[in-house]
Amino acid sequence: MSTLSPTGPVRTGVAAERTPQQMRRVYAILAIAFSALLFDGYDIVIFGTIVSGWLKNPGQIGEASVTATQLGTVGSYALVGVMVGALTAGAIGDYLGRRKLVLISIAWFSIGMAITALSPNLTFFSIARLVTGLGLGALLAVLGALVAEFAPVDKKNQFNAIVYSGIPAGGVLASIIALALLPLIGWRGLFWIGASPLIFLLPLAFAFIPESPKWLESKGRVAEAEKVSELTGVPLDNVMAQLKVEESAAKQKVGFAGLFSGKYALPTILLGFMSFSGLLLTYGLNTWLPKIMEGYGKTGLSLVFLLLLNSGAVIGGIVAAWLADRYFGPQKTIVATFVLAAITLFGMTFQFPDIVLFTFIFLAGIGTLGTQVLIYGKVSNYYATNVRTAGVAWCAGFGRLGGIFGPVIGGAIVGAFTTAVDPSAAGQIAFYVFAGVGLFGALMCALVPQKSSAAREEAAAKQEATV
Repeated sequence: MSTLSPTGPVRTGVAAERTPQQMRRVYAILAIAFSALLFDGYDIVIFGTIVSGWLKNPGQIGEASVTATQLGTVGSYALVGVMVGALTAGAIGDYLGRRKLVLISIAWFSIGMAITALSPNLTFFSIARLVTGLGLGALLAVLGALVAEFAPVDKKNQFNAIVYSGIPAGGVLASIIALALLPLIGWRGLFWIGASPLIFLLPLAFAFIPESPKWLESKGRVAEAEKVSELTGVPLDNVMAQLKVEESAAKQKVGFAGLFSGKYALPTILLGFMSFSGLLLTYGLNTWLPKIMEGYGKTGLSLVFLLLLNSGAVIGGIVAAWLADRYFGPQKTIVATFVLAAITLFGMTFQFPDIVLFTFIFLAGIGTLGTQVLIYGKVSNYYATNVRTAGVAWCAGFGRLGGIFGPVIGGAIVGAFTTAVDPSAAGQIAFYVFAGVGLFGALMCALVPQKSSAAREEAAAKQEATV
C-alpha cells in the first residue's frame, strides 16, 4: 500500500483529508457539471413555457393550427433524443472516457438549441429537439459517473444532489426568464439563451475538467491517473485491489454487457423503472402544469406554479440528499420522497386556497424532479467502476421512456377534457395519474437490493488490500 503524501497520488484504503487546493479543483468540476445540467433543466421547462402561447397563436411556429395532443407528441421528441443519447453514451462511455463525452455533449446540445431557435415550422422544430436531446442524454449519463469518481466518499449523495439539482435549478431559471423576457424576445430568444454554453461553458470544461483518474488507471494509464490524483485527491486503487477489480470486471464484462448478467438483472430492471417513474412525473408536469392550472382558473399564476415546482426540487433535493448521507441512506429517502409526491399531487385535485396549492406543488417538486436527483446519485454509486457509466446511462435512457410518456399522457388528457363542463377535469385526471406513478416509483425503489454484487466485490477487494 502506498504511503500518502500531500502532493502525491492518494491510494485507496488510506483515510486522508484532501488539501484545500485539491478541493478547489473538485469544486471547479462540480460547478461546471452543475452549470451543464442547469441547461438540461432549462431545456426541460422552456418548452412548457411556450406551449400555451402556441395553442393560442400557432402562427408563432409557422402553422395554421396546433393541438394539445400534437404538442404533447412534439414535447416527447427531445426525450427520444435524450434516451438514444444516454444509451449511446452508456455503450461507449466506459471505453471512451468521461472527459471527451462531456466536451462533445456540451457542444452538441448547444448547437442543437441554436438550430431549434431557427425552426421555420413544427416539423423542423421537432427534428431539432430530437437532435438536441442526443447531446443532453449523453451529458446526463456521463456526469453521474464523473461526479461519483471525484466526490469524497462520505459526501457522494450530496455532491450528486448538488450537481443534478442543476436540472431543477435550470427549470427555475427557465421559468424566471420566460416570465420576464418571453414577451420581449419571443420563444426563439429563449432557445438562443439555451445555446449560450457553447460560448462560455465549453471552454471552461475544456480547461478544468480532467479525465477520471479511476478510469485512467483502469485503462493502464497509471502515470496520467497519478497526476490527476495529485491535483484532485481522488484515491487510486492499489495493485492488489486493482487486480481483484479487473478480475471481477472481466467476469462481468464492461458496459451494458455487465448490466444484464444474472447478478445485476433484477436491480437493473428495478432501477430503470424507478427512473421511468421519476422522469414521467418530471416531464409530464413541467410540460403541462401551466396549462393544467389555467383549467383551475389560475391563468395569471400558471408559470408561478412551474417556478414553485422546480424550486421545491432544488431545495428539497439537496436537503433530501443530506438526509440520505447523514441518516437514512438513499433508498429510504427516495421511497419517502416518491410517497410525498403521490400525496401532494393527489391533494392538488381539491379546490384548496392558493397558498395551500402553492405548498403542495412545492412539495411535489421535492418528490418528482427532486427525487430524480437522488435517483441519479443512487445509481452512480450503486454500480462498480466497469459498468458505472452504463448504469447511469440505463437509468437516464430507459427512464426517458417515462419522460416521453409524460408529455404525451398529459397532452392526451388535456386534449380530451378541454371541452368538459368542468374546466378543471383535465387537471384532476392528470393529478390522479401522476400520483399513481409516484406510488409505483416508491414500490420499485423499495424492491431494489441494498447493494450490487459487483460493488460489494469491489469494496471487499479494496478493504482486503488495506490489511
